[in-house]
Amino acid sequence: MTELKNNIFKYNMSFYYQSTIIYFVISIIYLLLRGSFSEDSYKLVTHDPIIYFFAIIVMVSLLSLLYNQFKNRHMKITNEGIQFIDRFGSRSVNLNDIEYIKLGRETGRFRNIAFKQIKIKRKNKRRVLLIRPNDYENAGDLLNKFKELKKILESN
Repeated sequence: MTELKNNIFKYNMSFYYQSTIIYFVISIIYLLLRGSFSEDSYKLVTHDPIIYFFAIIVMVSLLSLLYNQFKNRHMKITNEGIQFIDRFGSRSVNLNDIEYIKLGRETGRFRNIAFKQIKIKRKNKRRVLLIRPNDYENAGDLLNKFKELKKILESN
């Protein structure tokens, strides 16, 4: 049996960072464009509903970033199975409980790893567990670990 080392893959937070920064920059640009220069001074317009709307979007984006940072989600892959861990608890899927692992193919126009999906069918469960490798850091390594896990599962 192939030995699989403990591998931890953290949840990818780059989307939250990027969206927060983009929303903040756009709101600052709008504030600068909306204000007016008069007699060597700049007058900031604060009673504009669009400014309030941008402020709400920035706050929601910042709160979602902080919440996901607080949750600290990650996935741990071992020879025994897969463990989904966050600050509030963990959920495990043992290798013995897995019926099959199906890796999405790179066919057609979707050859990017962002479109790949990993489907895990568990014994005695109706629903398929769906994992998107791009949601985790080092998506290529994660995909390779699932290929190794699939080989281990098929050899048993």
